[in-house]
Amino acid sequence: MQPAADATVFIVDDDAGVREALAWLLRSRRLLSETFASAEEFAAMLERGFQPTEPCCLLLDVRMPGMSGLALFEQLLQRRLVEALPVIFLTGHADVPTAVDMVKRGAFDFCEKPFSDNALVDRIEEALGRSQQVLAAQKEKGLLLTRLEELTERERDVMRLVAKGLPNKLIADQLTISVRTVEVHRARVFDKMEVKSAVELANLLRDL
Repeated sequence: MQPAADATVFIVDDDAGVREALAWLLRSRRLLSETFASAEEFAAMLERGFQPTEPCCLLLDVRMPGMSGLALFEQLLQRRLVEALPVIFLTGHADVPTAVDMVKRGAFDFCEKPFSDNALVDRIEEALGRSQQVLAAQKEKGLLLTRLEELTERERDVMRLVAKGLPNKLIADQLTISVRTVEVHRARVFDKMEVKSAVELANLLRDL
């Protein structure tokens, strides 16, 4: 998947030379980047309420003075950001076992220093693609929740029974209303939820 034009790669590394080299590499591949000299700098952005709204990923050095990359990763886990903001650890040989463990906990990948430029950019593009998919799914879920909020209480009652596959007569009996009333509510539910069948409605609710 080709990264979106507004995708951003965040770089957190205490080595200025590494930051500059990575930023140059990304520019050469037409990728935007933003650099941070410490984990504390990036953590401060989190404290200001940062939430990914455009595709992004994080290149994170494991060992840094002060807050380590691992400590910052823990914050990202706590804030449930690692799906929308995939993390690629930059590690030395001694840190590989730790990086492997972080991948098991949700990090996207790790690249051992010195790394291959092409291999790293390939993984960055894959991470940005993952971020794009996650953000699109989150947006769609938000739209569905908004549609649900527009339903009346009675429409929700009818919707739940329709999604279970019950015919209008049984729904009417269970809710002690007329079949005609069920038909009206059913039509409104389909219209508001933008579906055309009970199966489509059931699938939509299951996804939520």
